[in-house]
Amino acid sequence: MKNNQTKRILRIVFIIASISSLYFVPWILVKAWIMPLPDTVQEQVNKAIEYDFDGIIVYVDEVGKPPAFYAAGWHDRKNKIPANPKALFKIASIGKLYVAVAITKLAHSQRLSLDKTLADYFPELVGRIENAEQITIRMMVQHRSGIPNYMDHPNFWANPPDGEEEALEFAIDMPASFTPNEDYGYSNTNYLLLRRLIDKVVGYNNHQYIQEEILIPLELNNTFGSLSEVNIDDLMSGYYVGYEDDHKTEEQGMIATAEDVGIFIRALNDGSVFNQGEEDVYSSIYEYDHTGLVVGYQSMAKYYEDIDTVIIQFNNTTNFDGYNWNLAEIIFSRIVKIVRKN
Repeated sequence: MKNNQTKRILRIVFIIASISSLYFVPWILVKAWIMPLPDTVQEQVNKAIEYDFDGIIVYVDEVGKPPAFYAAGWHDRKNKIPANPKALFKIASIGKLYVAVAITKLAHSQRLSLDKTLADYFPELVGRIENAEQITIRMMVQHRSGIPNYMDHPNFWANPPDGEEEALEFAIDMPASFTPNEDYGYSNTNYLLLRRLIDKVVGYNNHQYIQEEILIPLELNNTFGSLSEVNIDDLMSGYYVGYEDDHKTEEQGMIATAEDVGIFIRALNDGSVFNQGEEDVYSSIYEYDHTGLVVGYQSMAKYYEDIDTVIIQFNNTTNFDGYNWNLAEIIFSRIVKIVRKN
């Protein structure tokens, strides 16, 4: 009798616990994932606005078809300007692909060595960045250096750095994340230093080198290194959930249209961005697609070999404490399914 009563109590406790756990299920993600798949990419792009994205841009380049452009929502929420599929956008960490290609070209031409160390090129950082004598350029490209990400500094969000110099100081204040080449740790500090290395090797700004070696040969006329090079009205506004502020005037790295990013991603994957011998070097050090995230802007750029298709997605709304990024990934995956189906 006592055992039966205990079993009933445990059963009730289990049922209550199971019901209570439903409170923590991210239903918005479940809904986005299980909804019937629309017939067209444009329908899916329109649906994205129902998940608190102010605006979205999608570019699809399928082999044998003209590139397709899609947009929904706002280019500028305050002024009620509709999203423009050919607008400029802050591509954030997608820019690392361009830097990795530039490093590849310099390494192949023997203007720098992937196996030399941070200390070799920046002796002033010895004693300031831990393990500088053991960290190679290759490790930095591959995020295997152990150099801490300046964005992980406890004061980064409370008191954001004003420019790269202050960002580097944040990283210098922090201990190494791990012994060089013993682990993987994504770090924006690696690429801050790699851009400085390009400056040092070529003797002028790294973006000018990227222009000469990548943008001009590929005729990417809508890719820029900073806000100073663009008409601010052409740049899509960027928002953070719950705030009215527009983050478009904050300097946050490279800027491009979805079409320009798409052309670059195809050139990267079909090898046409490289000169003879460079592709083998690149394949040994970095990847062929990327995502990006800064306040107000999130971006995804991928090539699918099985369908010979490039897909770019830009969303101009972020929420680092919520499910915003996960929703963007779900929308992107559904767009891929629609493209495959059609």
